[in-house]
Amino acid sequence: MKPADILIALLVAIIWGLAFVASRIALDEFSPELMTAMRFAIAAAPCLFIPKPKVAWSLLIAISFTLFLGQFLSQAYGIAHGVPVGLTSVVVQSQALFTIGFAAIAFGERPTPVQTLGIGIAAIGLLMICGTVGYDFSVAAFVVLMIAPVCFAIGNLLLRGARGAPMFDLFAWLCLTAAVPLFALALVVNGPAPTLQSLIHMSLTGFICLLAIGAISTSIAYWLWGRLLRDYPAAQVVPFALLVPFVGSAASSIVFGERFGPLRLAGMLTVIAGIAVMVLAKRPNALPEEPSPKTA
Repeated sequence: MKPADILIALLVAIIWGLAFVASRIALDEFSPELMTAMRFAIAAAPCLFIPKPKVAWSLLIAISFTLFLGQFLSQAYGIAHGVPVGLTSVVVQSQALFTIGFAAIAFGERPTPVQTLGIGIAAIGLLMICGTVGYDFSVAAFVVLMIAPVCFAIGNLLLRGARGAPMFDLFAWLCLTAAVPLFALALVVNGPAPTLQSLIHMSLTGFICLLAIGAISTSIAYWLWGRLLRDYPAAQVVPFALLVPFVGSAASSIVFGERFGPLRLAGMLTVIAGIAVMVLAKRPNALPEEPSPKTA
């Protein structure tokens, strides 16, 4: 990779890691439903100027409801209900485990022995984390958070059907498709008046956080990541996503003073190690060379 593109890959990983912190701050003012809706509404702004890509509405909705709506709403819910930001960033990246597993079930794409080893390592890490649930956040919050990597994995596989669509155009319209039902959900769950009050009385900090996770993390960072995947083999690009949990955990420790007990920290590191093994392993020929981006 060119030095400039290496810097771009590092920048994207840092942006996605910091996005977890920005989400946590925004959730002090907005409900998970409204924050997620605003995130995608901001990222969907380019839809005013670009046509819908040549992707069937059914596929567009399926991708959007898994890769975006399901993943990010469950993330927001987990964080809002006490799951530490650093831990959240690790759990979300466990999508690699589920992606490989679902690909084996749905398409018969059997993982290589090394990938299987990585799956086992990551699974052990998740079990170690599960052993710490209930002390500083509820089991229910963790269960909802686990929906995020599952939806992420399903969205990864569905995204194959839209492989020929322009990356920027596709993700803008995916954001729009997610924003509309999320606003409706916010109105139903929170009520029209509280929803309107949250938007009218948002602070400058809340506004900046929404812009950061909407325009920068969701729109610009995804576009940059897609451009890297277009220009280089996935094996050169995807490993940079392993930095996201480290950035998220470090930033959360600095901003919120998060500290992790020995078992949880060991579990987080074990999950990341398992993901590293899966990502860096040689893929079987049946697997595509264009995995979807990793995000926050």
